[in-house]
Amino acid sequence: MFKRAIKAELDRALKRGKSVLILGPRQVGKTTLLEEEKYDISISLLIEKNRLKYERDPDLLIKEIEAHPKAGKGLCVFVDEVQLVPKLLNASQYIIDKKRAQMIFTGSSARKLRKTADLNLLPGRLVLLKMDGLSRIEHKHENIEDLLIYGELPGIMTVKLKKDRELDLESYVLTYLEEEIRKEAATKNLPAFYRFLELAALESGRIVSFRKIAAEVGIGHTTISAYYEVLEDSFIVSRIDPFTTSSTRKKLTKSSRYLFFDLGVRRVAAKEGAQLGKPRLGELFEQYVGLELLKLLKLRHERADLSFWRDPDGPEIDWLIKGRDILVPIEVKYREKVEKSDCRHLETFLKEYEEATHGYVICLT
Repeated sequence: MFKRAIKAELDRALKRGKSVLILGPRQVGKTTLLEEEKYDISISLLIEKNRLKYERDPDLLIKEIEAHPKAGKGLCVFVDEVQLVPKLLNASQYIIDKKRAQMIFTGSSARKLRKTADLNLLPGRLVLLKMDGLSRIEHKHENIEDLLIYGELPGIMTVKLKKDRELDLESYVLTYLEEEIRKEAATKNLPAFYRFLELAALESGRIVSFRKIAAEVGIGHTTISAYYEVLEDSFIVSRIDPFTTSSTRKKLTKSSRYLFFDLGVRRVAAKEGAQLGKPRLGELFEQYVGLELLKLLKLRHERADLSFWRDPDGPEIDWLIKGRDILVPIEVKYREKVEKSDCRHLETFLKEYEEATHGYVICLT
């Protein structure tokens, strides 16, 4: 239904005979994308029977592939949610090195893949692709307020009735964020984790103070930091670090911001209703632009990062694209008409950083 921009990269990798690992949060369309391909063997580790079988004997995958009549002759194998049995990647090294099959994996947790001490992440053997929710270039939805409230998950955007979208988002938060992500955090303090999740969603896009959130939740700030790491590793949030280089400003903000991967999921996790005022929509529009920039940087493999710039006593820049040969400041305004005064922080930044040759104001025009 949606033409995914990542499809061209996937096709290119598969035509080269490479094996592929696609990482991203649940429900962004990884499995749907790969269902368009043809496989000789397809394994979903979300099915308990499959998961238990390979947990007991990861090398069983090697035996099944060796026994297949197409082994070594263009055999294609798809493994969905490989982080549930991460040692299958170890078995896959043999399969790939011996050219017995082309392997295609999906995963929704980098944490589970990394925390297995003896795990081989197949450097040089796998093409790693990262997948997000839909981006502006992948859908034709023009109602910005709708996107700010309900987000851009493919399964949500195809639902016509808003009340049904709300139910589906609530289900996502309940069954995935509150249950599976809590298990990843390995915590038994359920009230504290659920309160943290709500506050993390409310603070999305803002400069985060672990100590402030810890005080509200009633747990240590190091635990809050660990919870954020779990959200990062599960691709629920992206950490945006500040740009702190300056020869004149001594108080530039050094704390990071975190962006929830989808604004609909963020709103429901934050327990916000669907009726939001213009100031709040303005904040969310800034987050929306940040998410779109992150998606574009990933899709284009730009050697650049998304950042921001803030002097607590002076100017600030909402978003900053910085790379080896690029520094582009971006201001976001949730209105159609932009005045010259809206560019004053951009002008300040351009004067202070000679390598920045131009900036942008992104608005509703």
